[in-house]
Amino acid sequence: MKEVGLVHVYTGDGKGKTTAALGMCARAVGHGYRALVVQFMKTSGTYGENLLALPGLEVVASGHDCLVFSDKITPADLDKAAEGLRLAAEALRSGRYRIVVLDEANVAIKFGLIGAEEVVRAINQRDPGVEAVVTGRYAPPELLEIADYISEVKAIRHPYEKGVTSRKGVDR
Repeated sequence: MKEVGLVHVYTGDGKGKTTAALGMCARAVGHGYRALVVQFMKTSGTYGENLLALPGLEVVASGHDCLVFSDKITPADLDKAAEGLRLAAEALRSGRYRIVVLDEANVAIKFGLIGAEEVVRAINQRDPGVEAVVTGRYAPPELLEIADYISEVKAIRHPYEKGVTSRKGVDR
């Protein structure tokens, strides 16, 4: 009997949402499953997960730039986000992956790059054995409604408050 896939949402203003999703992927591939991470609003090469050589794990950057500003959305930003959503929706339906992560999709929704309804539709149309994971701040109510797991990561303290920026291998 095929395992049942559930829906996970990692949201909140704290650090660790993508890291938690990648941990799930590592666990899955350790058991011989395949996992796909579609990164919205991120470019390849900027983040350590794009450089992983872990058999069974695919990471696809579907962002035009690593910094997308909500008041300066470009057609290229919209095109890359739409491309990422098409890829994620296909992967969710295909049954080829045990886990499909839509990394930073919540932020892409908040910025209007993709629609919450489209993401919900893609998740609802997934193969029954696929675990869907959505990360990023600002999880919309539509996603929270269909989620089986909701984890809110809360910022208590962050080195950025002391001027420490994102560090290679730790934060990115």
